[in-house]
Amino acid sequence: MSVLFSLYLVPLAMYSPCIREAGTLGPKPTLLGRRGAPMLAPENTLMSFESAVEAGVDGFETDVTISADGVPFVMHDLTLQRTTNVEEVFPNRTHTPAALFTWSDVQQLNAGAWFLSWDPFGTVSSLSPKQRALAANQTVPSLEEVLDVANRTGRTVLFDLRQPPPGHPYRDNYLNITLDLIHTHINSSQVLWLPSDQREEIQQVDPELQQTAGRTASIQELQDNHITTLNLHYSTMSLQHVSKYRSVNISVNLYVVNQPWLYSLAWCSGASSVTTNNMLLRDIHTPLLLVTPEQYSVIWVLTDLVSAALIVCVFIFHWWRERGLHFWSGSRQTHETRPYSKFRTDPVESGWGRWNPFHSESPTRALISLPLDLNP
Repeated sequence: MSVLFSLYLVPLAMYSPCIREAGTLGPKPTLLGRRGAPMLAPENTLMSFESAVEAGVDGFETDVTISADGVPFVMHDLTLQRTTNVEEVFPNRTHTPAALFTWSDVQQLNAGAWFLSWDPFGTVSSLSPKQRALAANQTVPSLEEVLDVANRTGRTVLFDLRQPPPGHPYRDNYLNITLDLIHTHINSSQVLWLPSDQREEIQQVDPELQQTAGRTASIQELQDNHITTLNLHYSTMSLQHVSKYRSVNISVNLYVVNQPWLYSLAWCSGASSVTTNNMLLRDIHTPLLLVTPEQYSVIWVLTDLVSAALIVCVFIFHWWRERGLHFWSGSRQTHETRPYSKFRTDPVESGWGRWNPFHSESPTRALISLPLDLNP
């Protein structure tokens, strides 16, 4: 009973941002396609970004590496092994950092065949033959090509810029190379600038960039660094944190949100956008878990009452069954053994167990005295 009572009190300690008063829900979070649309096409390829546009996302998220000859290109991993055929084209450079390849080297690689063979999301079967053929021939795109897609379609771009390794010829000016590319291919206001190096200098050079931080901080620190957006893992945020940041016009993007229920929680928390692999989240028009405090209370009270009634019914049933079996079993035993208990099974009362030849009711004495009574 103590355990059950404790379980009944659990709902009092449960919290969800989707338990809120009617009319307090904020706008639906926008979608940023993680490396494009990786469920529909090979990640970080032009086909992936074009597919994300067709799916209706509001922007892209990707990672940028600077080649050995100073060309920014799209690549998430430190090496080219996972998403290209570098083992076939450059077998001796399989584990070489991607930043140490020239752009002409990178252009020789196939960046789509792995998607068809690995089928990372189990979605290849849904592609048409034409789409499969297109995926099989994808190459690694440059940042310039991705910016052109975003500029043409009016999408935003969130990217992390990886600093080249020591000894790289562009290790010290990779930020300027990337900024020059942005200024010539897209409106700066469409770019969520995530790199934290030299943020103050970048802000002075291009104040239109949406300065984005990848960690939480005090409001004062964020404002001092001109941060307009936070890019955070969904597990680090709560309704209180999001509300605090949004009160000073700092947007929050949560990653990686793929499940509808998790998207619902992000929505209820007040997130401005989410990074996702799942383009179907666009079809969610209301949070799945949204209830008012009154509805939540009614749900749990009814659940507790029904479970308590069920437990009582089970207890009564077992009590009745055990009591009924005992009564039935006892009655049957008495009825069946009564004709035998005095004569066959109870030696003390029947006299067979303790023989007394002088007892008047002893069967042995009766047999012995019978002839004596017949003599004159």
